[in-house]
Amino acid sequence: MASGIAPREIVFVDDGSTDGTGEKIRALAAEFPVRFVLRENPTLGLSGAVVAGAGVATGDLLVVMDADLSHPPSRIPDLVRPLRAGVCDMVIGSRYVRGGTTPGWPLWRKIMSRAASAFAYPLTRVHDSMCGFFAIPRLLLLERAPAATGFKIAFEIIVHSHHTLRVEEIPIAFRDRAQGASKMTFRVAAVFFFRWLAAVVRRRPRVGAGDAAQARVR
Repeated sequence: MASGIAPREIVFVDDGSTDGTGEKIRALAAEFPVRFVLRENPTLGLSGAVVAGAGVATGDLLVVMDADLSHPPSRIPDLVRPLRAGVCDMVIGSRYVRGGTTPGWPLWRKIMSRAASAFAYPLTRVHDSMCGFFAIPRLLLLERAPAATGFKIAFEIIVHSHHTLRVEEIPIAFRDRAQGASKMTFRVAAVFFFRWLAAVVRRRPRVGAGDAAQARVR
């Protein structure tokens, strides 16, 4: 997680990894502007980790990304630039706009990801609200994110903003991680489905007697 066009601060949030990540990040902190946040009792999944990082960050803008370099760091300036110009409130690195790709992904993962993004589109009007690579003002994230739970915080921030958030997408190449295992599981997919279903129910218009009469006339 970084702030600004040239990162002044990098915040790593660790939900209790056992692969030596903490020791390596602490060593980097002696030489670079790196901060390490260990969540000993993590809650709310990846969304909770993002909120924890935003809470200790000091920059005006945040870039949220995976630490396994699946998201291309070279695109950080392109994410931040529209926010600096004031033309939008959130910029997403998208796999599913023209120029976006997912090289090396197995077919089953492409199908699942595409399906989730398709389900999300009617609620967000964003092609890739499932992607975890995005830039947003730090205070805006902290304002909109407390209601978010689970794995897809960008999706939930957009939905909870009720179409008031100006969102832009830029194409990225999202590469599969070289080491470790993805956190995308059936349980994560099920949680997203129920969150999506709840969002759909909340968005259904409440039709009163007068409105119902008008609807029948139409």
